[in-house]
Amino acid sequence: MKIAKPTKALVTVALGLVVAALIWPSTVDRWFPGWNPKAQAVRSHLPSSIAGMLPDQPKPSASAQTAAGGAPNAAGGRGSAGGANRPPASVRVATAQRGPQAVRAESVGTVQPIASVAIRSRVDAQIESIQVSDGAAVKAGDVLVKLDSRQIEAQIKQAEAALARNQALLEQAERDVRRFAELVSKQTGTQVNLDNARTSVASSKAAILGDEAQIENLKVQLGWYTIRAPIPGRVGTFSQKAGNIIRSGDGTATGTLTTIVQTTPIYVAFSLPQRYLSDLRNAMSAQDSEVLATPQGATSPMKGRIAVIDNAIDSATGTLTVRAVFDNPDEILWSGQLCSVRVVLRTEPDAVSVPREAILIGQSGNYVYVIENGVARVRPVTIGRSQDGRDIIQTGLKGGESVVIDGSLNLQNGSRVEVRSVEARKVAD
Repeated sequence: MKIAKPTKALVTVALGLVVAALIWPSTVDRWFPGWNPKAQAVRSHLPSSIAGMLPDQPKPSASAQTAAGGAPNAAGGRGSAGGANRPPASVRVATAQRGPQAVRAESVGTVQPIASVAIRSRVDAQIESIQVSDGAAVKAGDVLVKLDSRQIEAQIKQAEAALARNQALLEQAERDVRRFAELVSKQTGTQVNLDNARTSVASSKAAILGDEAQIENLKVQLGWYTIRAPIPGRVGTFSQKAGNIIRSGDGTATGTLTTIVQTTPIYVAFSLPQRYLSDLRNAMSAQDSEVLATPQGATSPMKGRIAVIDNAIDSATGTLTVRAVFDNPDEILWSGQLCSVRVVLRTEPDAVSVPREAILIGQSGNYVYVIENGVARVRPVTIGRSQDGRDIIQTGLKGGESVVIDGSLNLQNGSRVEVRSVEARKVAD
């Protein structure tokens, strides 16, 4: 049967690796602990003509030869006591720390304003003046734009004149009522004249109410000619300048005079995997949540709290949107800005952690080398999560152990070690 070309290539590579392992067993032993005694055993069965061509290698110890028989160590290799006759390996160690550890989640967020208002005119008029500069910070009620209001002011004066006329007619009608009432009481006047006078009084009062309502309406419209800031924040650039005509209901870009964006306080929106939903809700209800947002280019983070959790999870991505609110008194956070977000969800009171460099990966899973009485011992561990350059250990360590963080490639289970760091040696002893 013809062997496929990819299979031939794999066989060639495998043979090359085996030959390299026989020629340099000590080097291969660094990556596959326990290989050196096996290689020595294989080399002893080679013909003398071939064995003489190979470089000399130190003979394995008795314990290493026993380990070559096949007992796997916790790291997934063969031989746990190999290297007993080797000189102590130089290593650096660190202490497995035990104590409170915050549970955090990280994401990338976008700064969003809590409120944003587009400023448009409610009347057709000419711009008389712009009262603030582009990009200025304003308070609620500050005057932004003044429009030409002479026409509406004239209409108000006209309505006030009509009110004065109707008030005068009311006075006349009330005099007529008093006079005709006196004549009727003396039986020298008719009841019809008295009734007509009373009708004139009622008509004049109604006219006065209409004039007052019209004046109030015109004054409301007059207020539209002075455009004020509805919210505190910062204005953008003005699309129109003094002298231009603006139209009410103009939805184009030029119809929007400017936009006010609230900057204090402000939102930072970000997404987290749905597995954090329970922790987020608990942190929000306990009002002890902490959100740190670091804008791009900044060195120090801003501190805020969770304000809003979206009411639905995005089924396409399996994430939910969260909004954190920041006081932002110095306006460090800017609308539309990207931020690195770190959310402190809760604190584990008694967690064990080690530097990430201490964790090794073997055939049986993760493990570390623990120094006990100057000897490196393999300790299988289970990692819960990683943060701040450290791995949180769920099982395998109790805290206080000295673990190797540098030099582990030269170690086997049971290797003698010499701690390079003085501080680390104190911990190891």
